[in-house]
Amino acid sequence: MALEDAKTEIDHAFTREDMKGNSFELTFAGATSFLRRRYTKDLTGVDIAVTGVPFDQAVTNRTGTRLGPRAIREASALQAPDAPYGWGFDVMREFAIADYGDLAFDYADVPSFPGLLTEHIRGILKHDVPVVTLGGDHYITFPVLKAYAEKYGPVSLLQFDAHTDTWPDDDMDRVDHGTMFYKAVKSGIVDPATSVQVGIRTTNEDTLGVTVIDAREVHEQGPVATVARIKEVLGDRPVYLTFDIDALDPAYAPGTGTPVWGGLTSAQAAIMLRDLAGINIVGGDIVEVSPPFDTTGATAIAGAHVATEILCLLGWKMRGGA
Repeated sequence: MALEDAKTEIDHAFTREDMKGNSFELTFAGATSFLRRRYTKDLTGVDIAVTGVPFDQAVTNRTGTRLGPRAIREASALQAPDAPYGWGFDVMREFAIADYGDLAFDYADVPSFPGLLTEHIRGILKHDVPVVTLGGDHYITFPVLKAYAEKYGPVSLLQFDAHTDTWPDDDMDRVDHGTMFYKAVKSGIVDPATSVQVGIRTTNEDTLGVTVIDAREVHEQGPVATVARIKEVLGDRPVYLTFDIDALDPAYAPGTGTPVWGGLTSAQAAIMLRDLAGINIVGGDIVEVSPPFDTTGATAIAGAHVATEILCLLGWKMRGGA
């Protein structure tokens, strides 16, 4: 069946009629939407939307994450068209997933960017469609969280990262990818008491009340025990999952702006994302994939897998579990 389909399927991003189902289009051919989902701005009947935010004007080090959404989409074509491994269901067959395309903005008018992004996500959420966002640098999560907090109230943040991104910054208009979660906590859109940061390996003394599980602790206690601790903190509150690709060690994800050694392995990340099934996830993102610093494409491949796992977490919740 797959072989026969591969002979005729092409440009499924534009030609597919049903938003549910697998795509057997040749890996090396065709338009590369995320997982070959249909590009559309029409959210009628859509269960989950994927959108890109090609923004990297907030970085403190190397630029390049503006190319992240495109690279993640391309890397997603490398994944097998079968059901994502280990879940026991096929999110692509059971749910209508649309690629909503990228946010349009004026690259030279940075002050206008946050409001445009919040409105972009707000426009999707008003249809009761959860969003998986492809970044872009990590600042983008702050405007996204504003839209989610409007809908759900203060959310719990589950952050995979090398950095806490909670360095003090009381100027809410500054666009900086190292201070936005300080602002998110201080502005009341994130509940620190039920939030968790995983994989941290840089020093920031003030945790703002957020539970920090650093990379060493993950290595020592293992991913299964780590997830048990995460779930204990999150409880059943609405959770937004943000995954900075630098949570992974540079050996697994060299293509990022601020790499830090001693990070998570891709295997640890895969186990944790899978075992998080059952959390009350309402949305998520994958950020800081910077293709210019990775000639192998491994970082974008990891990013595409993370985005797929977030889709599965949302699907798991929407279907009521196993």
